[in-house]
Amino acid sequence: MSPRKLDPEIRTALVDIAARLLAEHGAEALSTRKIAAEAGTSTMAVYTYFGGMSGLVREMVHEGFARLERQFARVRQTDDPVADVLVLGHAYRHNAKANSHLYAVMFGGQSLAGFSLTEEDRQYGRYTLVDVVGCVSRCVEAGRFRQADPLLVAHQLWIATHGLVNLELGGYLVDPVDADRCHENLLRGLIVGVGDTTEAAAKSMAAANRRVRREVAGAPHAVEPRR
Repeated sequence: MSPRKLDPEIRTALVDIAARLLAEHGAEALSTRKIAAEAGTSTMAVYTYFGGMSGLVREMVHEGFARLERQFARVRQTDDPVADVLVLGHAYRHNAKANSHLYAVMFGGQSLAGFSLTEEDRQYGRYTLVDVVGCVSRCVEAGRFRQADPLLVAHQLWIATHGLVNLELGGYLVDPVDADRCHENLLRGLIVGVGDTTEAAAKSMAAANRRVRREVAGAPHAVEPRR
């Protein structure tokens, strides 16, 4: 008798349900019984798909970064690398809002039910910066950014955008300094701060904003799950 084929939809449902429970109610809400009940399956599914609760928690982190990576992959590479890097910033913010339950646990800021991220887990997340680093390199090569370490610049962009997103998800950015206004000014300041001129940055921002609906806002509310 052949082994039962695993259902990727159940796997994804378990990850999303567990992440939502953790984000909304804390570690005490995580139990195989509660997660399985919401997914309409048995508690054995947690062990079948993940080997137990620690494997499920690790998969939440990995799935969150996988969705971010796929969102970045939607961003086209054009002859305006500064516009490209700006669209990546919009993509990061969109993904965080579309998958806020996963975003809350991706960086270990949420209590992970006694589970600690390993260096391997964190390195998994750093891989998503590859596209940003490459884009920054093109900005330097084009003379739009001053000569600098693209990896360091990419981290600076990540840190700043991550901070804004955390405040936005926490409900702290409201009129007259709402999230959209703050994000626009943050991106402008970052680009000019690493060497672009105000005039060139404004043109690239306008080009990026025209692309956002097609390459970012046009994405599904939640990026398609891994198969």
